[in-house]
Amino acid sequence: MSVDTILYNGRITTQDPSHPEVAAIAVSEGRVAAIGTSDEIRALAEPSTRQIDLEHRRVIPGLNDSHLHVIRAGLFSNLELRWDGVPTIAEAMSQLKGQAARTPPPQWVRVIGGWNEFQFAEGRMPTFKELNAAAPDTPVFLLHLYDSAMLNKAAIHALGMDKNTPNPPGGVVVKDQRGNPTGLLIAEPNALILYSTIANAPKLSMEDQLNSSRHFMRELNRFGVTSVADAGGGGQNYPDDYAVVNQLEKAGQLTLRIAYSLFAQNSGEELNDYTRWLDMTKPGAGSDLLRVNGAGENLAWSAADFENFLQPRPDLKPVMESELEAIVMKLAEARWPWRIHATYDETIDRFLNVFERVHRAHPIDDLRWFIDHAETVSDRNLERIQKLGGGIAIQHRMAYQGEYFIRRYGVEEVKRHPPVRQMLKMGIPVGAGTDGTRVASYHPWTCLWWMVTGKTVGGTVLHDQEDCLSRSEALRLYTQGSAWFSNEDDRKGTLSVGQFADLAVLSDDYFSVEADAIRQIESVLTMLGGKVVYGKKNYANLSPELPPVSPDWSPVAFYGGYDNSQPAPPIHEHTPIMAPDGRVWTTSCGCGN
Repeated sequence: MSVDTILYNGRITTQDPSHPEVAAIAVSEGRVAAIGTSDEIRALAEPSTRQIDLEHRRVIPGLNDSHLHVIRAGLFSNLELRWDGVPTIAEAMSQLKGQAARTPPPQWVRVIGGWNEFQFAEGRMPTFKELNAAAPDTPVFLLHLYDSAMLNKAAIHALGMDKNTPNPPGGVVVKDQRGNPTGLLIAEPNALILYSTIANAPKLSMEDQLNSSRHFMRELNRFGVTSVADAGGGGQNYPDDYAVVNQLEKAGQLTLRIAYSLFAQNSGEELNDYTRWLDMTKPGAGSDLLRVNGAGENLAWSAADFENFLQPRPDLKPVMESELEAIVMKLAEARWPWRIHATYDETIDRFLNVFERVHRAHPIDDLRWFIDHAETVSDRNLERIQKLGGGIAIQHRMAYQGEYFIRRYGVEEVKRHPPVRQMLKMGIPVGAGTDGTRVASYHPWTCLWWMVTGKTVGGTVLHDQEDCLSRSEALRLYTQGSAWFSNEDDRKGTLSVGQFADLAVLSDDYFSVEADAIRQIESVLTMLGGKVVYGKKNYANLSPELPPVSPDWSPVAFYGGYDNSQPAPPIHEHTPIMAPDGRVWTTSCGCGN
């Protein structure tokens, strides 16, 4: 055995039941070669072996986001001003003003998801007056979750909106008493108006998309992410929009393992798309760094139960069953796994009726198909999922939409949504993730914190303590649990001998810090296949260089990504909250103040 790298003098969480914590690890040819005490492992060193002192730090297997739109996000990341984690509107407006001043025409300033008003100390949305004052001449598009967007006057002008602008299918252009557009776009009954509006803004060049993707992957590496199951996305066409990530893989510049699913783009053409793609590729095609995973998360547009807890639950059209069944039957016959977006139990119930019919013709209980989200899934439908061999990919979307859910369904109803504890009790495969970057933030430590504490980013307590997870349980879902969803649990998710040497050395000990401090954890050293892909502090000299952010006016160059400097202050009881549609209510953080 030739040992390339040894990490020693640490507290390494292996998630290997036979050796749950060790002090040292040896890496050979990208995989874990040995684990044990520092003396045992250092004795394996050769003259060429690199030895890294962990300085008693906590080490975990690399985090694996089971639902992240990483490929699409990479194409746009350098264009986006991120408010993820920003604690005040004052700071957000300061960033917006600075970015508007440096953004050249015809480019826009875009804040595309990953935040909400509950994270701000002010406890409210920014106003149109504030947007127009910060950016009087530069178009601004401000996406709020997937329920609404705000445009400033310059964006309204750039889009040519006026009194005669009609409401498009799938949305409402809000107008004032004189009939003029106010700048508020409401996603009702779905997010089409949001997709189509931002599609009018200019894109990056191919060269800048390559740069943007590399910097976004490095941002994920900053938090210890080494793997992602990419869920496709609206506007992400196969194979054209995969040219950037394919080029990076060929150049050896991927710093994540990406297993991607193919997302149907055009209503009425979904079956034709999947029929064509079945002849072009297959699950597992690619490499250990970039591979096809299956179909989804959108299989048929008629099956999209758009989640917006400010609006009533959507009732899918009767045509859904026949359209979905034709697609799933073809996938099952070809032995393709799939993932499918489903927020509501009523939708899941109808999907399972389809899957059970398909199963009778072509068994699916070994395909590793799964449902994404499942916030309101019932025990009855969990039993059906279990019987069909399915899994559930959960995300911390309720950490961003919990207050809205309470507003519509009540405090008692929110407590078990999603019912993660019950899923685990039943032995259903569960993987954790974020659904970043547009709805929730891509920040993995907010997801881990949410699973452990049951809180929203505004401090509202959603879950009883018995329904929250232990830190070990939450970490397992974000590592080994997520690996099941890409059929890679035999090679990653633990730091056992023979597994990929994907790991993160943490800034603080995840297992001992105060619960609310979990959100401030970063990686100080991230390794992918035994190679360093990110380093800071004492390990900064090991970090590979990246080219400067391009274009040079990119928000990323000035503000970075997730604001990890301080936790957002909690919103206390009786604080008024204004929704994008103008409604006001109060919420509680559960602190008793």
